[in-house]
Amino acid sequence: MDFTAAAIHLLNFLAPAMCLPLLLWPMARLAFGRPAGAPRWWVQWGVQAAVGAAVLLAGLWVFGRDGKMLTYAALVLAGASCQWLLQRGWRR
Repeated sequence: MDFTAAAIHLLNFLAPAMCLPLLLWPMARLAFGRPAGAPRWWVQWGVQAAVGAAVLLAGLWVFGRDGKMLTYAALVLAGASCQWLLQRGWRR
């Protein structure tokens, strides 16, 4: 496998972790508004992308392959929990 193919595989592996925050942020903004002290959208994206990548790597390590639905369910749960923490949801 050459460098280009390896880079494409890596980007495809991380794509769910990078795209999920782009969907969660506007929905959380509609649901919660903009609470005082909440970080900017790009900081939220970065934190959620890192958490999502960690979940995908953990799923790869546990199951031995990627693409398991349980890993994607854990990704959504971790992303939603992270967004709730970043939006300071406990103060509502």
